[in-house]
Amino acid sequence: MNCFVIADPNKCIGCRTCMIACVVEHSDEEIFHEKYEYINFNPKLDVIKTEKVSVPVQCRHCEDALCAKVCANNAIKNVKNGIKIDEKNCIGCKTCMVACPFGAIDLFTLKEVSDDKLYFKEKMIANKCDLCMNSEDGPACVRVCPTKAFRIIKENDIKVNVKNKRKSSILI
Repeated sequence: MNCFVIADPNKCIGCRTCMIACVVEHSDEEIFHEKYEYINFNPKLDVIKTEKVSVPVQCRHCEDALCAKVCANNAIKNVKNGIKIDEKNCIGCKTCMVACPFGAIDLFTLKEVSDDKLYFKEKMIANKCDLCMNSEDGPACVRVCPTKAFRIIKENDIKVNVKNKRKSSILI
């Protein structure tokens, strides 16, 4: 079973610290020393804010992911107990965005900078949470949230929650 990150809207203050941490986690070490036009500001989650609530929207890493099923280029795959987009194969067709029941996928303009940094080309690709799979420390959003609104949901958490819900519905 895939794991995923979820945020408690009662704890989220909408500070967007999670988005900045995500960008830093997925960027080169030189992000703070680059010219603005060379930076791929690419948070893989989006904080939605209304008058009464704010909450990050993130991929649920579905086991039977519709986004992966509809991907024409096979750019979305189940990797390390999560769903990951292969940016090299993505053609930016938006089919995965339409298929995602959580609205957790958006498009991002990837800037590919030449080695001499004299030019860059842009390519539209799908973008979504990848659980910071390349980080030994786990998802950056979970680590940096000042209100501890995030938590990682794993298979056992789901089993316990289902069991508790069944118990409470029997008592009612």
